[in-house]
Amino acid sequence: MKKQIGIFAISMVLCIPLIAQQRGGDVAQRGGAAPAQRAAAPPQRKVNQPVGGGHIPTHGPTPSHTIAKPAPAPQGGKPATNARVADQPGHPVAPHVDAATDRWVGHDGGKNNPTYHLDHPWEHGHFPGEIGASHVYRLGGGTRDHFLFDNFYFSVAPADYDDCANWLWNSDDIVLYADPDDPGWYLAYNARLGTYVHVEYLGPM
Repeated sequence: MKKQIGIFAISMVLCIPLIAQQRGGDVAQRGGAAPAQRAAAPPQRKVNQPVGGGHIPTHGPTPSHTIAKPAPAPQGGKPATNARVADQPGHPVAPHVDAATDRWVGHDGGKNNPTYHLDHPWEHGHFPGEIGASHVYRLGGGTRDHFLFDNFYFSVAPADYDDCANWLWNSDDIVLYADPDDPGWYLAYNARLGTYVHVEYLGPM
């Protein structure tokens, strides 16, 4: 009798790993996976888009070698309008960065563009945070004329209001770049949309 109990006990000890292995297989078949298996899965790749989609330009625009021309005079009492068109299919009409080449489309007005003239450039000082591709900021509320991120306030240039009409002021990620042509302005690039606008630093909270 003792011999039979011993054989039974040894059989049970040998069967436990087999039962556990079968259970693991059942979990995998039901769609589950062990943590190690999940970690080994390859990460999902972002879909390449011609503009935006999370792309961060490696650099800002290059300085212009020309002087900006004055805006055309109004005709017939009506202000002049610039009818813009997309530079190529799939690109927005607004100023943007081509994700394939990092070319700043629309930043070609020349130095000291009268549209962005400020009587007192850097009136509130220079932004003390990081600028360039190394740092992404999350918009923290406000509107185009007074918005916030990382406890600092900015405003969009009135000439660029239409170019940020679809920005999400509470959640979009932006990157600041220096504007090499227009004193007193930074370029705020929206990583989701791939568009950018001129912004003025207004100071800390």
